[in-house]
Formats: sequence, C-alpha cells, structure tokens
Amino acid sequence: MVTAHRIKSTLIFLTLFPFTLSAQNFTKAEMELKTGEYLKQSIDELREMLSIPNIGSIPEHVSSNVEWMQDAFIKRNFNVSILETEGPPLMLATLEVDQNLATVLFYMHADGQPVDPSRWDQPDPFVPVLKKRTDDGGWEIINWSSTEGDIDHEWRIFARSASDDKGPIGMFLTAMDIIQDENLLPAYNVKVVLDFEEELGSPHLPDAVLKYRDQLSADHMIILDGPRHSGNLPTLTFGARGIQTMTLTVHGPVNPQHSGHYGNYIPNPALRLSQVLASMKDKHGRVLIPGFYDGVELDSRTLEILKAVPDDEEAIKKNMLVAGQDSVATFLQASRQYPSLNIRGMASGWIGDDVRTIVPSEAVAEIDIRLVVESDPCRLIDLVKNHIRELGYHIIDREPTEQERLSYDRLITVTHKFEYEAFRTEIDSPTGEWLKRAIFRAFGTDPVLIRTSGGSVPIAPFVSALDVDAVGVPTVNHDNNQHSPNENVRVGNLYEGIITVLSVLTEPVSGF
Repeated sequence: MVTAHRIKSTLIFLTLFPFTLSAQNFTKAEMELKTGEYLKQSIDELREMLSIPNIGSIPEHVSSNVEWMQDAFIKRNFNVSILETEGPPLMLATLEVDQNLATVLFYMHADGQPVDPSRWDQPDPFVPVLKKRTDDGGWEIINWSSTEGDIDHEWRIFARSASDDKGPIGMFLTAMDIIQDENLLPAYNVKVVLDFEEELGSPHLPDAVLKYRDQLSADHMIILDGPRHSGNLPTLTFGARGIQTMTLTVHGPVNPQHSGHYGNYIPNPALRLSQVLASMKDKHGRVLIPGFYDGVELDSRTLEILKAVPDDEEAIKKNMLVAGQDSVATFLQASRQYPSLNIRGMASGWIGDDVRTIVPSEAVAEIDIRLVVESDPCRLIDLVKNHIRELGYHIIDREPTEQERLSYDRLITVTHKFEYEAFRTEIDSPTGEWLKRAIFRAFGTDPVLIRTSGGSVPIAPFVSALDVDAVGVPTVNHDNNQHSPNENVRVGNLYEGIITVLSVLTEPVSGF
C-alpha cells in the first residue's frame, strides 16, 4: 500500500522542484527526436515490467504487479491510491495540473492471459526475449546488449503481456518521463486507472466504478489497449463489443460405452451436439435463430465510416491461409457491427494417440457471444435457449440426476455468464475530435477511424457511471499474438506508441 510518508515525500518533491513550463505542443520532429533518445530506456523498463508474472487469478502475481506499478507512477510524481474491491484491487494514479483544466481518465490493465510454456519458442513466457527476423521468415533470440547500439524498429520483444497490455503502460510511462524531464506538464489533469483482472472479465469492476465514482470522475476517457489497424496505421477506436459466454453439455450414457456393442443403439452425444450447433447457423455463417440480429441498422453515414477503413481483406485471408469468409455482412468492418455466435471450443471422448472406440458419455461446446450496443444480453441468451428447446431438448443448469437421465431422451446442461456490455462513442464527439487532432500532430496524417473494434474491453461501466465518452487509442502491432503463445510487441510500435501518448498528453482539450 502507499504510505502517508511516501505521498508526503512526493508532495515535497513537487514543491521543491516545480515544473517551470505549461504543456507544450511538441512538433512531430521534436517528438520523434525525444522518443528516439528515450527508446532504450523504455525497452529496459518494459523488460523489467514483463519479468513480473501477471495472471490475475494468482494473488501473489497481483500483489507484485500492484507494487511495481505504485512505484512506477509515484516516480512520475503521481498521487497513487489503491481502490479495494471484492477481488484484485484497482490502482488510481492522479496528477493534478490545474483545477480549471479538463480531466482525462486513462484506462489500462496490468494482468495477462494464462500461459502454456510448452508452446512458446523461448524458455519462459515471463522472461522476455528480444528477437529479430531470420532469412527464412522465422525469429531468433538476440542479446539484450544489442539495444546499446542502433535499435532496429523491426525487432520484437516476446513475453506474455508484451502487447496486451504492459506495452502500452510502458509507452505511457516513457511519455511522462519525456514531459517531466523537459520541465513541462500535461495539457490537462491526468488520472490513470489500472485493472488487474481484465483478462478474467473484470467481474468486480462495475461495482468498483460505482463505489469510487467521485475519485474516477473525468471529462474524457482514453483506453490504451488493443492493436492498431492491420496496416499498422495510427488508429482510433470508438467502441468495442461486449461479451457473454455459454457452455452446452449434451448428455449420453452415464459412462462411455463400447461402440461395437452399442453403436447404432445408444445415441451419441457428440453427434447430437454437432447437430445442435449446426442448426444455429447456415452454411454462410449467418445465425439462423430468429431475432438474433434485431436492432442493428447500418445507415448510409455508418456505411461510409465503415468503408473508409483501409482493410486489405485479401491480405488478411492470405495471412490466415483461408479462402473464404462468413457472410453476416459483405465486408470486415460491417461484420463487427452485429452480435456474433462463436464456437470457441469443443470436447468429447478422446482423440490422437488416446483415441478409443466408444460412444462418449457427453459432449461439451464452449460458446462466446460478442455483443453490440443494440444487443440485449439476456434476450440473446433466451433466444439461444429457446432454439435448443425447439429441437426437443430438456434444459437444465447443472449435472443431471438419475431420474432426469431416464426421463428425457434429449438432455442438455446450459450455463452462461455475462462478462460486460458493449459501448460506442460517436466519431464526431468532442473526445474524438480532440484525439484526431493529437494523432494528426504526431504523424502528419489522419488516423484510421474504427467504429467498433472486434475485441471486448470492460469500459461500459465507466461510460454509464461516469457519463463520459470513451475512445480507444491502440498502439501495438496487429500481429502481436495477444492471448496466444509467442505474444510480442514490435519495437517500432513501442517507438510510435510513445509518440502517440506524448502527443495526446500535450494536446490541449478545447471546448472545456
């Protein structure tokens, strides 16, 4: 925890060594120059940060990351407080510049996805390595001492959370170093909230935002998370889909049975589950459940915004080695405006070297439903469950009893969990216009404007409780393998991310 002595020491530092200038609009050339000077320092600090394991379900990981983040923000003269929740805490770091200026709240998360070390091309996912491309298109580890000389922007840092989301935290910290070392201040009051269980769905966040509404209050909100557009162009995202999950378990014999003795007689739950899932979508990937897409209307202005995103869809498919696409909509950005029904995993019986000639006892499918602003989460769940009932299934929400197994020919367990809602900010909102100016000043080009990103972030509680517009400022490379083995951040994106944050921090908020 932050002690009174540490906070007092920080205040004394600010009194003895005041900033001598107000916020300054760095030119593009000045930001590039200063960021180049600080790049090695930023890489070194990110390497240290990534060396702290950060699985949100492990208390020791959470406490170690909270302590590191406290120290890092106090070093930058922030006033740090811990916001206790029923789970991992939130950390709030505040830097007041002038009470007459606007306040901007930055959201980032410090936790990461679980890891399977056996699938990583390095000894330990929590021991970051620096890599360069090989002639055959692969990657090889190079010594960290390579950063003592000329730094190649095509090098990459590989570690869990390199891009999602410690890389952006490192960019923010370095941008603050540049501002403060120049004896400057940000152009507004800054608040930073750090989440330590985002990858777990931030289950305690909604209650915490309500509880600490006054401390978190702001005029604008920025999400430093997520990848840039696939062309690695400067990007702003104005919304994100929400998410809820379902687990379907079709029950068969209480124990697996010999397929020679009982095949053709005992119903196979794997086949039945496959039929249930296949009935939900047509061959073009469109959900067949009546009403699933209700409420989504893409008018001409919206279509114009979506079509302005410079997606190279043929290149995307070539990179993924797929020949076709689903037809919920005619192009990628439009497809993200609809709720989705995705099978994220299936299991039944045994496969590979362990395969057995049996009728399985059950079959399980894990589903995620991505929500849009027009979606009612409870309604979509009810639509899916009603569809399953119409197929002749008796639905329960637990393991079946013996009597239920003997009473219902088609028996399925359905459980579901709501993670968080979607949000969307208007592209021509004051927050959006301000950030467009900042990006243009940093790069001399307008950003790609994405109406709704494909992923989900727990921002809706802030938007509703704080009555604030939120816009995402993604910075990391699109091919970063987030949530997967060999997650990485491109050094060039680290460099341009620092410039991005530096420009945002020094862009005055007009109209306040």
